[in-house]
Amino acid sequence: MNKSALRLLGAVFFAFVLAAVSGCATTSNNPRDPLEGFNRAMFSFNDALDGAILKPVAEGYRASLPPLVRAGVTNFFSNIDDLWEAVNNTLQGKIDEALQDIMRFSVNTVFGLAGVLDIASDMGLQKHNEDIGQTLGKWGVGSGPYLVLPFFGPSSVRDGAGLLMDWHYDPVLRISNIPARHTALTVRAIDARTNLLDTTNVLEQAALDKYTFVRDAFFQYRRSQIYDGNAPRESGASLDVDDADLKTALTEPKAQAVAEVLPMMAQAPVAEMLVPAESAGVPAVYTVFADGIALKTPNAAPEVAPVVSVVLFADDVILQTR
Repeated sequence: MNKSALRLLGAVFFAFVLAAVSGCATTSNNPRDPLEGFNRAMFSFNDALDGAILKPVAEGYRASLPPLVRAGVTNFFSNIDDLWEAVNNTLQGKIDEALQDIMRFSVNTVFGLAGVLDIASDMGLQKHNEDIGQTLGKWGVGSGPYLVLPFFGPSSVRDGAGLLMDWHYDPVLRISNIPARHTALTVRAIDARTNLLDTTNVLEQAALDKYTFVRDAFFQYRRSQIYDGNAPRESGASLDVDDADLKTALTEPKAQAVAEVLPMMAQAPVAEMLVPAESAGVPAVYTVFADGIALKTPNAAPEVAPVVSVVLFADDVILQTR
């Protein structure tokens, strides 16, 4: 991407932020989301666009191509990302991870048919997911207000600004042949949306406010990424669960059935118990991510409607069900 295009994107982004701050701010109970009115409107726009175009295209893509081919497409673009992730790991001082990223790219490019086959993972070279937003967070830059970007979804002022730098160094955006570049960008977007189909299906079935669910999940997930899964406890987080109380509650062997209904949860360790909600003693909101990890959302408002039951997962993570 040339400098003039980057300057244009930067100007658009900051004009977007300025418009949100000046014209659409609204009173919010969440201090991290002072632009809730604007963000909800943009969330509705993205949700409508996804339902009308992106999700149907992704479903058709998944139905028409065998899993092996789709995995090859995912691996190919993931291999391209490894170089930029190596740069970010270096900037964060994680030299071992950066060397692994370089090794992954080298092995998969040479022996994995330009990255179509993920041989590096079979060799024990771990895949990392890093970006400039995480690097800035690692350097101590605060996330700033929550910001829903058109087409790109949940973000923050820090991560949105970091996205401009990610775009600038994106090898796909640097392809000089315009038809080839647009084709690659389209295929990558469809592949990314396809990989999220199961997760968004769970989200749509959740008996929660989708906007709040996604917002709180975003902050929790980004915090986990910045601290490499070892985030310190946030002040005010009070959604702890007493395992002893749960273990003494009446149980039913239905956890596996619930896991089958929620495909992404099937990858998470599940305790063999289903307990009445009142036995848990703690109202909470819970989050599911694309890689199958279930995370607790701190400081979330409990539901007004009654919850029928909760399923206990590993590490005190609970999923509420109706």
